Amino acid sequence: MVVYGKGFSGGDILLPPSKSAAHRALLCAALSGERAVISNVDKSKDMEAMLNAVRGLGAEAVYEEEKKRVLFQKAAPHSGKGQEIHCLESGNTLRFVTPVAAALGGDWLFTGSGRLPERPMSVYRELFPQHGVDYCPLEEKAGKNLPLRLSGKLTPGIFQVPGNISSQFISGLLFALPLLEGESEIVLTSSLESAGYVKLTLAVLRAFGIECPETERGWKVPGGQRYSAGEYTVEGDWSQAAFFLSMAALSPGGETICLHGLDRNSAQGDKACVSCFEAFGLHTRWEGDVLLAWNPTANQPFGGLRGTVIDASQINDLVPALAVCGALSQGETRIIHAERLRLKESDRLAAMREAINSLGGSVTETEDGLSIQGVSSLQGGTAEGKNDHRVVMALAAAALRCKGELAVTEEQSIQKTYPGFFEDFRKLGGSANVVNVG
Repeated sequence: MVVYGKGFSGGDILLPPSKSAAHRALLCAALSGERAVISNVDKSKDMEAMLNAVRGLGAEAVYEEEKKRVLFQKAAPHSGKGQEIHCLESGNTLRFVTPVAAALGGDWLFTGSGRLPERPMSVYRELFPQHGVDYCPLEEKAGKNLPLRLSGKLTPGIFQVPGNISSQFISGLLFALPLLEGESEIVLTSSLESAGYVKLTLAVLRAFGIECPETERGWKVPGGQRYSAGEYTVEGDWSQAAFFLSMAALSPGGETICLHGLDRNSAQGDKACVSCFEAFGLHTRWEGDVLLAWNPTANQPFGGLRGTVIDASQINDLVPALAVCGALSQGETRIIHAERLRLKESDRLAAMREAINSLGGSVTETEDGLSIQGVSSLQGGTAEGKNDHRVVMALAAAALRCKGELAVTEEQSIQKTYPGFFEDFRKLGGSANVVNVG
């Protein structure tokens, strides 16, 4: 359990590397079969999962913790022969690597832990058999998609995919289809959500020599392409920046937070966190490559923050941090088009409703999101972290407007993506004490 306290002074934070960009770069480097250096890679459970996976694909990859980089030696990807790949709790790893394994051909076994075996895989379940791959969940009767056995070799062609599903499926196909001999096409059957993540995938693919021209309804993917590698530096994580923007908005003294390591021209869709928090009343500006954030009306009722409407269809990962800010903003905040959050590491809509309400807030779930009635302060107390890293980190900002201490369970979940979060929170003057209640 972590106990968050009020103390807060602002200051400078170097954002951790983007998990999304790092996953993509590690997979592309592995598929090149060449020597490569991927720099600015943090050690986290999600990175461990992707490193396990690329080694399972045949890559010789070594993580150098002191230099925060991954070294790839020349080693060609191979077809699986009973090869098992454990994806831990990483949805990116599972959904990126399964189509790649199918494209390489052979027999593969995919496993996972936590909620990962329950997360949807229906897109691949439908597509793979249409393109030469046997798709066999081994515990289907128990309602689980893992363990999953794949056999055969993916064939090129038309891949029809709904756009209102996780973009991880589309990205997975974009990684895999260039490996096939013939041309393929990804055709969207509905409008694309989480488009920023697909844009990021295409940008990383181009950096490794792969081109997937956009069409009116999707992408053409020429076959027979070769991944090329060299050196690639992972940019800072805009998804994690949202937690600190929430703190800047809710800081009672209006302290400034200076965020380092972000690319203001990033392809990451979660860069939209800036405009989302500005809609509440946060002020931001760039000084060179540093993003400054502060709330000039912090001493007013509700900190001068006002409720807003947030369309989360493109920015699902930002919702926990935005929900906390909305809970302490005057009037109503509505988060819409966020139904896919029910299928993350936790049901994040239910998790944020339960957590904020347990602290004295007022949140109601809707069919596709949350309706939040702002309160001027929270009481404090204990909230369930639901073993979800984004829930645990989002609640740190809530502590800044709690009358008493705030305790959050399952604090270890931050190891999934941001092991240094509590340390960085303390650098800003915040109080975060991990206590053993067992």
